[in-house]
Amino acid sequence: MSQSGSQAAAFFREACRSGTVWFVRDEEGSPAPLSADGTRSLPYWSTKARAQRAAKIWGHGLYADSMAHWATAQGAQRGRGTGAASATVPPSA
Repeated sequence: MSQSGSQAAAFFREACRSGTVWFVRDEEGSPAPLSADGTRSLPYWSTKARAQRAAKIWGHGLYADSMAHWATAQGAQRGRGTGAASATVPPSA
C-alpha cells in the first residue's frame, strides 16, 4: 500500500472509531486553500492532536474544532438543537 493509501486508511479507521472529524478555524471560518486547478480544498483530520498541530503550524489564531461540536453549535443557534449544518467558507487572503 502506498503512503497516501495507508494515511487514508488510518484517517477513515480513526474517524469511524471516534465518530468525529476535526478541522481548524478562527472566528471568521476555516481556511480553504486553492488547489492547482483553482478549486478550494477543506482540510480535515481524524484526531484533535493532528488538527492542533496544523493550527499551530499555520498560526494566525487558528484552533482545532470538531465537526460534531460545530454542527451542535450551529443547530442551537438556529433553535433546532443538534443536527447537520452547512458551512460557508470565506476566501483565504
